[in-house]
Amino acid sequence: MQDLEFGEFVPGAAGGVVRVFPDGSRTATGSVTLVGANHQPARFAGLGTYNRQVDISVSANSIQLTGPGAPMTLTQFEIGSTPTAILSTTPTRFRIAATTGIFNFPVGARLTVNANQAAGDYAGTFAITLNYL
Repeated sequence: MQDLEFGEFVPGAAGGVVRVFPDGSRTATGSVTLVGANHQPARFAGLGTYNRQVDISVSANSIQLTGPGAPMTLTQFEIGSTPTAILSTTPTRFRIAATTGIFNFPVGARLTVNANQAAGDYAGTFAITLNYL
């Protein structure tokens, strides 16, 4: 599996949002400038049976990333389904399409960056729950 990484960016005087999408692309709004390409969506896997339903949820609708500066808020966890969907603490139902029952899925999210955010590494934890029906 793989951690969600927002990569390097330079915060500005007004702050903004960095978003990593399930397909691996990244955008920034506000006064945030993206730097480099060391970002990635989180990757998870599950094992069930073909055509079985599974409810997928996230442990919290928002979490705080902590580090050397003020905490930053992580929200809008987006699963790389077809079409993509925003995950929440309320389960979203999917059907396992892989004939092997093995399925992998990426998860992106939105990071709110504070004005003049202090440089450094920030970390937080969220969990994905799979409930097979």
